[in-house]
Amino acid sequence: PEPGPPPTDLALWTGASKQQLGRGFIESLARGLAVLTAFGEGRQELTLTEVARATGLARATARRALITYEHLGLVAPAGRTFTLTPRVLSLGFPPLSRTSLPEIAQPHLADLTSRIHESTSLAVLSDSGEEIQYTARVATARVMSVHITVGTRLPAYPTALGRVLLADTAVGTNPNPGDEGVLATVRSQGYALVDEELEEGLRSIAVPIRDRSGRVVAALNTALHASRRTPRECVTDLLPELTATATRIQTDFHTAARFTRVPAS
Repeated sequence: PEPGPPPTDLALWTGASKQQLGRGFIESLARGLAVLTAFGEGRQELTLTEVARATGLARATARRALITYEHLGLVAPAGRTFTLTPRVLSLGFPPLSRTSLPEIAQPHLADLTSRIHESTSLAVLSDSGEEIQYTARVATARVMSVHITVGTRLPAYPTALGRVLLADTAVGTNPNPGDEGVLATVRSQGYALVDEELEEGLRSIAVPIRDRSGRVVAALNTALHASRRTPRECVTDLLPELTATATRIQTDFHTAARFTRVPAS
């Protein structure tokens, strides 16, 4: 299994993490943090047994962690149960409260660009629905005639980013009703591929970024010269990478949004 956020089967996840990181992985720290993450929506109060079950830890290990957190003022006992205290917010809320979706997405874009060797971007739809605005971008050293920076605006419909964003708007609200058939296809397949429509030689593919309610609030894309990949190769080679990155961005976005309002731009 790939290391990542610890699942219920902590032993399996720990083993994968130790194999990947070697001596750089601190197992006791990971176990302790797993106890804190056991508390959440619908789990404000937990018994020792429930903490052990949620984390996959032995009861004795979970008990030691809870005793330590109680001593640090992060956990408070309430009869047979335990609850988190407001002091937990000091661990991450101050910087988290000032974060935005572009800031969350930026390291994921950098990782994606390093894997596919193409520029990647995040964009949102303007209030009018006629334009997109770039909010995050990681460019490669390749020269492209379309000069794009954060803040750049482009017409929405001729771009893959714009079609993904427009596809989530209510049917009939699109400024160009004749485009509904194309947007319906984008909506059903979950991505947009635009082949040399914005500019000759420019090919782009984009996927949605959704908030916790499922609403599309941004779009992620990669754009490249048409000579480097065929439309089919964009779908077979780049789409899985885009989708995986969008999932990672959404995971971080949704986690942050549980605790504070995260602006999309």
